[in-house]
Parts: sequence; C-alpha cells; structure tokens
Amino acid sequence: MATMATSSLASKPKTSLLDHHHHHSSFHGLALPSRVSAAAAGRSPNSRSLFISASAATPKYDLNSIRFDPIKESIVSREMTRRYMTDMITHADTDVVVIGAGSAGLSCAYELSKDASVQVAIVEQSVSPGGGAWLGGQLFSAMVVRKPAHLFLDELGVPYDEQDSYVVIKHAALFTSTIMSRLLARPNVKLFNAVAAEDLIVKEGRVGGVVTNWALVSMNHDTQSCMDPNVMESKVVVSSCGHDGPFGATGVKRLKDIGMIDSVPGMKALDMNSAEDAIVRLTREIVPGMIVTGMEVAEIDGAPRMGPTFGAMMISGQKAAHLALKALGRPNALDGTIGTEQVHPEMVLASSDGGDVVDA
Repeated sequence: MATMATSSLASKPKTSLLDHHHHHSSFHGLALPSRVSAAAAGRSPNSRSLFISASAATPKYDLNSIRFDPIKESIVSREMTRRYMTDMITHADTDVVVIGAGSAGLSCAYELSKDASVQVAIVEQSVSPGGGAWLGGQLFSAMVVRKPAHLFLDELGVPYDEQDSYVVIKHAALFTSTIMSRLLARPNVKLFNAVAAEDLIVKEGRVGGVVTNWALVSMNHDTQSCMDPNVMESKVVVSSCGHDGPFGATGVKRLKDIGMIDSVPGMKALDMNSAEDAIVRLTREIVPGMIVTGMEVAEIDGAPRMGPTFGAMMISGQKAAHLALKALGRPNALDGTIGTEQVHPEMVLASSDGGDVVDA
C-alpha cells in the first residue's frame, strides 16, 4: 500500500495541450484557493461566469425567418457511419478500455486521457452515460462530495456550496455533464455507448481486452438465434461496472466464472465513513491486465456501501487511471514519475489542502 504525500507530487504545471483551460490540477498537490461557501456568499462561486447580458444572448440569426443549409440524406448517413466505423477500427486495438461510464469510470477516463499518447475507449451499456451520477440519493438532485475530492471539482470548474468537511453540488447532473463535456472533446477518447461488454479476452492468465455487442442484442440473446459479438483488444482493462445488478459488477463476476478469482462476496451494509476510504484504498489491479474501480471494488472485497456520497467514486477513478498509466509505462502520480516527460499538466492525484497525506 503506497502512501502519497502531497509534497511529493508538487510540480509546476505546464501549458495544457488538449484543453483551453489553464489551471492547476487537483493532483499536483499545489495549494488551491479555498472556496467561499455559496450559502454565505449568497451566490454560486462561479456565478460571474454563469450569467451574460441579454444583448450577448441574442441569437446570431433571425428566428422569424430561419433557413438551414441544404443537405442530402445520404450525406448524413455516410458521416455517421464513416466516423463510427473509423472509431471502431481505431479502438479495435487500443491502450485502455474502461468498462462503465459512471462517476468512477468517467473520472478514470478523464484522468487517463490527459496523457495525449494514451488511446482510451469507454464502453457503456446504457444509451445515456453517467450511471447513478445524474441524481443524488433517493432521486434527489443535490450531490454530496466529501473533502478532499472537492479539489477535483475545482479542477473541472464545477461550482458548489462549501461546508466544513464536504461540499454540495446543487444538481448531480452538473458534475456529470461537465466532466463528460471536458472528456469527450479530447481527440484520444471515444465513448461507445449502447454497447455492452459481454466477456473478457484472456490469454495466458492476462486480461487483454473485452468482448462487445450492442446492448440491445445482449439483452435479447434468449429471444433470437445466435448473435455473435465483436472484440476490442487493449493493453489494460479498467472495470467500473458498479455494484451488483443486471449489468453491475460484470467484470469481477466474470473473473470468478472463469476461475481467475475465488469469490465475489458482495458489498456490506452502508457505512459512509469507512466505505469511501476503503474503495479508494482497495482500487487496484485485481488480475494481470485488469484494474477494478468504483463500487465494483466493494463487490469483490466485501467493503461497505457508502450511499449517496460521491468523492470516493471520483478519486477511485483517478487512482485507477494512474495504475493504468503505470502499467503502460507512462508518467503517473503513484511512482513519482510525473514531470519526467511532456504530459498533460492536469495528470496528478487529488490531494487535500495543506499537504495532508492521502492513503492510497
């Protein structure tokens, strides 16, 4: 178990290569200005950027007489098909496949893709990525994030109401939509949504990719004749399938089925305070070639569930990313190699204010 002091990760941020945002990363261990509580200030911390004048909001076209440029229907079909097929060809043999685009999977892919040399494919069975991070608990709107994970929100630019030991985002969808917009704009990332990971590629005891199919096909194997899958080879697979359910914990359950692990005991009852620390601490390469992150960690280790708090999902995803970077031989925050090469300046692990030690 590695212990990471924030001082060991400090370095001068370089100019961003992929994003237009120039800011310090949550993982450099650099001191970031504390947020003033939105409740105390009476407004959102980023409210100045959220409002524009009425004149600036006026559309740049006449709403009373709009005419779209002409297009042939076949062009629309060709554009969609050509681009998707190109993505499939590109990622048929890729660097990292992330299974599951919930809060942990998205955080992992975001952290990974800061290294522009790493190709990242995200496989998500739902049409709408985000998992359970579109809402807080019991279908309520607010998302609670315990510190120090608020530093990741600062990096993303997500506003929140700050309390002593936690922060509250007014709607969980604000986090999910923000991280997706930042992530999916990067040229080394492709999200394959409505695609299920039906199985794993395993060669000589090492996971070497995933077996894929359209999610609707996967759900109807019992109603149709044989519908064979496709494959994606990868150097590393990150399984972020969440807790048990129809498509939950499928990565570790498959490892048990094929005898690569002994058991999947399932998560224990809720205990927020011990659960989040355990999820991050136990995020690891579970078998050669496959890293487990997020709530799937609780399934394989019998850790408690944490309920509607999301900080561990974010930092577990980030830790999984750096484990994958280490496996790829790329600079990462786990072995102190960040800064030894030209990499995206945000590629750092989230740390608490004041140089606290984060047990990882």
